[in-house]
Amino acid sequence: MINVETTGQATNAAIGNDAKVLSEIHLASKNIAILQRDLSALNDMLLSLKERPVGLKANGTVEEITTSLKKYFDEELNGYTLILNDIVNVLSLFENLTQSSSFRLLLTIVDTDMCRRFHTDINHLRLLCTYTGQGTLWLPDEAVNIKALKSRNTELEIAKDKNQIQQAGAGDVVILKGALHPEGNAVVHRSPTIESSGEKRLLLRIDTNSFLNFGL
Repeated sequence: MINVETTGQATNAAIGNDAKVLSEIHLASKNIAILQRDLSALNDMLLSLKERPVGLKANGTVEEITTSLKKYFDEELNGYTLILNDIVNVLSLFENLTQSSSFRLLLTIVDTDMCRRFHTDINHLRLLCTYTGQGTLWLPDEAVNIKALKSRNTELEIAKDKNQIQQAGAGDVVILKGALHPEGNAVVHRSPTIESSGEKRLLLRIDTNSFLNFGL
């Protein structure tokens, strides 16, 4: 059973309900930081939005991406201002955290399994927020079978103990450390398996524009 109610027992994780917890991603001992949020006030709007053909890619400075977001919501998602405002606020959080000048944003409906095998990203820092649907799965460092992670044999189990698999909640802001981060020690994670059940996820992904990025 996947543990969604994570309370920070994994030593590689910083988890809390104050945005300050995200800054702990800069610590050498942390490779994932999770801001737990309650977006229940937006439930009806989010469920409605999940049934829309959402798809936006934007690149550039925070100002340029914000302009693209506002234009897209005005033309395609008029009436979803509260969600737009939240995305802009999350983007601002990521800018303050990374001090980067350029970003790559994706807002999309996901209905496939995407990266279903546990892996690490070839990037610096990535932000994920699953507004609706199942959140990203991740592993405590001690639960990772390093030999299996490095092997191309997809039959090998990367998670030593499936009971230690963790999962971010809907609405949580998740910062993932990638293999190109100066501290190394990228977090091992994967997308939830949803394709066979017909589930959908409304996903926001933001990367700094200076690095290669793979996977959701």
